Amino acid sequence: MLPCVCWLHTILVLLSSALWTLGENCPAICLCPDPHTVDCSGRGLTRLPEEIPLDIRRLLLADNWIPRIPSDFLVLYSDLVYLDLRNNSLSHIEPGTLSTSSRLVFLDLGSNNLTEIPKGTFGETRSLIKLRLGNNPYLSNVNEDAFLGLTSLRELELERNALSTLKVGALKQLPSLRVVRLEGNPWVCNCNFTNLFEWLMENSHKLPNGVEGIECSLPMDGRQVSLTQLSMDSFRECQATLTLRDLLIIIFSGISVSVVAIMTSFFLASTVHCFQRWSKGTKGDEEETEE
Repeated sequence: MLPCVCWLHTILVLLSSALWTLGENCPAICLCPDPHTVDCSGRGLTRLPEEIPLDIRRLLLADNWIPRIPSDFLVLYSDLVYLDLRNNSLSHIEPGTLSTSSRLVFLDLGSNNLTEIPKGTFGETRSLIKLRLGNNPYLSNVNEDAFLGLTSLRELELERNALSTLKVGALKQLPSLRVVRLEGNPWVCNCNFTNLFEWLMENSHKLPNGVEGIECSLPMDGRQVSLTQLSMDSFRECQATLTLRDLLIIIFSGISVSVVAIMTSFFLASTVHCFQRWSKGTKGDEEETEE
């Protein structure tokens, strides 16, 4: 009986020691259900908590009032794989902030105040599999290279934002993409939407609700229509429409050609003039020689 009691006592001591260590490393305002998880959800935080264990793997910060993430925040947390910042007050993410976490698999930035996703926001976080950016009511701009380097990303959520257009190159740079959510945005079915529309029709299997769940407004009267009511023929006129960039290229090319033509004419005229003067000089010398 005594050996059993000693064995049980040893287990209780080890368990108590582990719990004491866990509680000691856990931020005072947060919960730590296991040694590698810190849960600070719904704590009314206005900044990131201090004294977060360096070996943390899951950090839950949803439903707070956090306005920014320090650019060097993730430098020390190389083991972090799960970061939940949903429903905070984030207005922007400094480029490079998230690229320092090489093992990050899940990132939730939904329900914040983000206005744009610039190039370099995620660096080349090749381990990232799921990225949530939905429900940002002011998010109206996603750079074409915003997701460059996210070669393992399988799920991308961009639903219910303020996107009226999106360059299709941003999606084509995601070779592992399996699911993308784009519904609930104020898409405008103009010529800028043509390439995205074509991509959506070809990749409708990646949309949870298919193209039926996406609507856009017609540029003429603002009427909302489902993408199922449109086809590539709806954008036929766009193929002959010159964009501002095209016009600038044409104007610049015309100016360049004109400048080259003027310089060429000036060079030829100068050459002819010099040749004439040389001819007259040669003729004069010959006449003096005959005399």
